Amino acid sequence: MHKTSSLSELGFDASGASSGFFRPVADDCPATPTTAHRRLTKISVIGAGNVGMAIAQTILTQNLADEIALVDALPDKLRGEALDLQHAAAFLPRVRIVSSTDAAVTRNSDLVIITAGARQIPGETRLNLLQRNVALYRKIVPPVAEHSPEALLLLVSNPVDVLTYVAWKLSGFPASRVIGSGTNLDSSRFRSLIAEHLDVNAQDVQAYMVGEHGDSSVAIWSSISVGGMPALKSLRDSHRSFDEAALEGIRRTVVGGAYEVISLKGYTSWAIGYSVASLAASLLRDQRRVHPVSVLAAGFHGISDGHEVFLSLPARLGRGGVLGVAEMELTEAEAAQLRRSAKTLWENCQLLDL
Repeated sequence: MHKTSSLSELGFDASGASSGFFRPVADDCPATPTTAHRRLTKISVIGAGNVGMAIAQTILTQNLADEIALVDALPDKLRGEALDLQHAAAFLPRVRIVSSTDAAVTRNSDLVIITAGARQIPGETRLNLLQRNVALYRKIVPPVAEHSPEALLLLVSNPVDVLTYVAWKLSGFPASRVIGSGTNLDSSRFRSLIAEHLDVNAQDVQAYMVGEHGDSSVAIWSSISVGGMPALKSLRDSHRSFDEAALEGIRRTVVGGAYEVISLKGYTSWAIGYSVASLAASLLRDQRRVHPVSVLAAGFHGISDGHEVFLSLPARLGRGGVLGVAEMELTEAEAAQLRRSAKTLWENCQLLDL
């Protein structure tokens, strides 16, 4: 008996099937077409601090690259970090590791991850970091773009949404190839809290934080599901304490997750390392997975077409970068909160004269 292997064999038209769920970002340039993988994959990490090295180590152990290039302004620390990884060669997949203070070492990268920036100090908001990091990006982004004109840019430095906008402007790349790590990690923290409460695996929880990666981020309670089943109504039916004040308290706990870690150990590293590695895998392996990442959001959910603001929305990622943004159904309250988040970010972008 013939086994049906696809919906197209059942008579469904597969052409453009994903268009009902995703639409492209508002950009003059078309998305980079998906092409066959090159034999060798190169990832460059700019910034060899705690975050950068956690990302490099996770990428290395997950065998996501054939070559990893590390760049930092401190030559001795950079050399030490590179040697420390190289000394583990017998226990890891074969990967070439190079390092330099010169961005030329990133030449022909498939993915460039930028983590360089001033470290966030306890109590400091991400937006307060802005002016200190924009000047640094003016020195980093143009050379990286020149050495790897076909690369994907993945921004991690905070405030990540505004700096993703900065990198987009400075690189001249199409918006589909400039992505901020955004609320990918915030959403993981959100899912983890729900999973712990319900005693299920976090991978079985779908829950998104969108908007700014920061104080104005929006928890999309209306879309939470566990094992494919809508969860908010069940939570409220079984727990009277799940009122609006409680939901806001949970959102604040998620937003404050990074601040708590920073206050305890001085910095964040491991969770963002795994978060960024998951994004790298989706991009370079063309996995078409949906992640809440910082993308050009003009025209989505009532955000003005004229506001070239980057903020997090669930986006389908592949070898061409952002392949589409999910058309989420938001409540009016959620959409209004998202627009307020966009307004905050756009006001900061307008101060930069880019």
